[in-house]
Order: sequence, then structure tokens, then C-alpha cells
Amino acid sequence: MELYDLELSGNCYKVRLLAALAGIDLTLKPVDFLAGDHKRSPVIDLNPWGELPVLVDGGTVLRDSQAILVYLASAYAGHAWWPDAPAAQGDVMQWLSVASNEIHYGPNSARLVDKFGYDLDKATTLQISERILGLIDQHLQSNEWLAMGRPTIAECAVYPYIAVAGEGGIDLTPYQNINQWMARIKALPGYISMPGVA
Repeated sequence: MELYDLELSGNCYKVRLLAALAGIDLTLKPVDFLAGDHKRSPVIDLNPWGELPVLVDGGTVLRDSQAILVYLASAYAGHAWWPDAPAAQGDVMQWLSVASNEIHYGPNSARLVDKFGYDLDKATTLQISERILGLIDQHLQSNEWLAMGRPTIAECAVYPYIAVAGEGGIDLTPYQNINQWMARIKALPGYISMPGVA
């Protein structure tokens, strides 16, 4: 099973993190993003969107980190990381949606501006970040984990771009519950980090 990967991508890190935590073997295929290799074969043949990550597992080819998390957890991690009950799946899935929406347009986009020079409205990214980090911190005041009362792929989806929020000029100091949650994630057996995680 191969993961076309970019080390600095939080979306790629989501997949690497789940694989490490769940003991799933991945062969990493580093992609030279700056050289534009994500727009050339073999990546563009596997994913016409020209984006990373891309997972290849036999005849299964998947793009989008959230979809890959669901697939890997369902196929290789049992119900420990992706539950089988519909209500429980919905509980986890709403956090994957947060990762694709508020986290993407907040902390991730702020990092894209500061670290990679993207031409985005930094003020808007900070407003979105403040709102979603406040909501997550409030949720974690009475919950140790995002969903199910235990670590799930919700953690793998939401954690990465919060963990590197400092690279977007976002101070996580006020969010005590988020900081405690991140410490719990770092203490999980098999945890791996990525560049930029404090």
C-alpha cells in the first residue's frame, strides 16, 4: 500500500498519523511539490485533481485525506478508530467535516499565508480560527476526545493543522483544553510528529 506524500502537508500527515497509531503499514512515496511533480505522472494519473495525499491499495485509489482516513480505519483498524454504529459514525464524521471546513479555512489557511506566501485574506483566516478553536476548546472542557469518548479518526483529522497553528501566527496558549487534548494525542502509543509541531 502506497501513500503519495508531502512531509509538510497536514493532510498527508493525517494519514501517516493514523497509520502509525493503528499499526498500518504504508510505503511512502515522497512527491516533490515545489518541482510540480503532483501535476505530472504518476500522481496526476492517479488523481486528476493534482493534489496530495493519494493512497494506492491494490486496485483502490483514493484522494482526499478524510476519505483515506475512513478507508484505512474501516479496512485495517477494525472499529477502534471508525465505529460501525450509524450514530457513532455520524459523531465522528461531523469532526471530519470540521477539518475540511473551519480548520481548513482557519488555521490551515493562516499557515498557508505565513509559511508558504499564499495570497489569502489573513484577517479572515484568523477570525475563523478564533471561532473554531473556541468551540473546540469548549467541547474539550467536558470531553477528553472529540468523539466517542476515545481516540478516533476525528483526532487524526482535526489535530494536524491545530498542532502547526503557530506557523500561521496563531497563539494556542489561551486554549487550555486544546493543549491538554494535544498532549493526550502525543502520548498515544505509536504517535509520530511532523515538522512544525511544537
